[in-house]
Amino acid sequence: MKCPVCAGVDLVMTDRQGVEIDYCPQCRGIWLDRGELDKIIERTAAPAPPQHQAMQQPHGGYDKQGHGYHKKQKHKSLLGELFDF
Repeated sequence: MKCPVCAGVDLVMTDRQGVEIDYCPQCRGIWLDRGELDKIIERTAAPAPPQHQAMQQPHGGYDKQGHGYHKKQKHKSLLGELFDF
């Protein structure tokens, strides 16, 4: 299948968590076949796993966050995992 934007570039098909995704390696456009968007919507609507409870402030009366002690981590979403090429 050819990219409708780049005219002549073959789309690359990949399977991400049971969903076939066609994408263009040149313009990075993404195309989904019938029913694939519904699968993605169903999976994103599923309840999220429970988050870890926040850690209590350490003894000593000060917060070590300013010193890189508790760096925030970016959690990947399902969409981020699906479309991470």
